[in-house]
Amino acid sequence: MPSALCWERWTRRANSAQTLALRARIVPTSAGPDLPPIVQVARELRISADTVRKRRHRFLAERLEGLSDEPRPGRPPTISVDQAEAVVVATLEEIPKNATHWSRKSMAEHSGLSKSTVGRIWRKFQLKPPLTDPFTLSTNPFFVEKVYDVVGLYFNPPEGAVVLSVDEKSQIQALDRSQPVLPIMPGMPERRTHGYVRNGLTTLFAASDVATGEVISSRHRRHRAAEFKKFLIKIDKEVPAHLQIHLICGNYGTHKTPAIKTWLARHPRFHMHPTPTGSSWINQVEQWFGFLADQKIRRGAHKNV
Repeated sequence: MPSALCWERWTRRANSAQTLALRARIVPTSAGPDLPPIVQVARELRISADTVRKRRHRFLAERLEGLSDEPRPGRPPTISVDQAEAVVVATLEEIPKNATHWSRKSMAEHSGLSKSTVGRIWRKFQLKPPLTDPFTLSTNPFFVEKVYDVVGLYFNPPEGAVVLSVDEKSQIQALDRSQPVLPIMPGMPERRTHGYVRNGLTTLFAASDVATGEVISSRHRRHRAAEFKKFLIKIDKEVPAHLQIHLICGNYGTHKTPAIKTWLARHPRFHMHPTPTGSSWINQVEQWFGFLADQKIRRGAHKNV
């Protein structure tokens, strides 16, 4: 019979598995000269009576070995660690012949494993060769300073001023389907033809108030400096005269022409804050454009602009 010291070590050791510690607590209450009822043991330890009965019988038959788990049924793994490592290394460091990236099929042919096995290895190591995630590194030498300037306006706008995030969404096509759209039905998605009819083109100018979410907008056929100047005039009319206007805008060439600079000089309450080159993601109105495209434009059927 194991000593009481053995049970204390198993039940109190910090690195003992909790399951093993629980089984070690079951056995002393079940192996004494006066065995308490199974129901009483289960109630005290807050486990099922079947668990107490199973562990009591296994301990009486196998002693300490009875506390460990029995061998699990099922086929042992057939893929070695070296094979899995070879797949991971090839995925990260090699390029397949006649392709830009690995597929499950090409990796299966390369490694001699099945496609499903390759898929399991990739999922285990969170590898997704078919997917890409685009990015752009800004080359602007004043990138940090401009980011601080824009983010500072978002979090701490000046008193007596309005902060507007400004940009243009150009090349918006009013596309209609060449045949009627078939509506969604149980078991069948919405269906639409590949063919479409062009019903015009427009450019949307928008200035989003970063504090309220209100958007000042206008549509123009083109997006030259002349149209941008008209949009600035509209902003000037709609924003109360006593407020300063801080515009967060991109580096598009029409924002920096001599005509625009002259107009801004004549309207000193306008303050331009250009985003760094290649960093349109910092301009909040881009999120509104994305929502508009997803919810209204991309899957819409438009008869006119």
